[in-house]
Amino acid sequence: MAKYDKADLERRMKGAVESLRSDLSGLRTGRANTALLDPITVTVYGANTPLNQVATVSAPEPRMLTVQVWDKSNIGPVEKAIRSAGLGLNPINDGNTLRLPIPDLTEDRRKELAKLASGYSEKAKIAIRNVRRDGMDALKADENKKEISEDERKRLETELQKLTDEQIKAADEVTAQKEKEILGK
Repeated sequence: MAKYDKADLERRMKGAVESLRSDLSGLRTGRANTALLDPITVTVYGANTPLNQVATVSAPEPRMLTVQVWDKSNIGPVEKAIRSAGLGLNPINDGNTLRLPIPDLTEDRRKELAKLASGYSEKAKIAIRNVRRDGMDALKADENKKEISEDERKRLETELQKLTDEQIKAADEVTAQKEKEILGK
């Protein structure tokens, strides 16, 4: 078991919040944004590959994205991945390029996107809690090896819980801001 390392645990928790920020940046708010397609992975050459490693995504107009697939044989899988990503986008395939018109956000779609944001938030919180659990396990192991006292373990557990609470609060704030942006309130 690894020794308790507060800096590493803090870095991993902050990483979960940063990952949440990047996931949320992909949720659209009515304008074309290339980050919208960042979470999409495509099954090509027998592996799940991020979309940006098989194609170039650009936003030539405020309400249009284009996806230029580098290997023409991958256009089908890329189109399928975009359709099934739950983003409400219908690619138009012209043979060389996929064009993605960004539809207006309906009230239902806004609610769906807000739910999706909550789902991303929950994943980040689970990741943060998993890091906390790893830290707690390391503390117990250190105590069992007589490297720290019971009092020291309890003090560090309290510190770790405080750090966990701060990061979960940060995740909640990021999500609340994005939901407000999506719902237009």
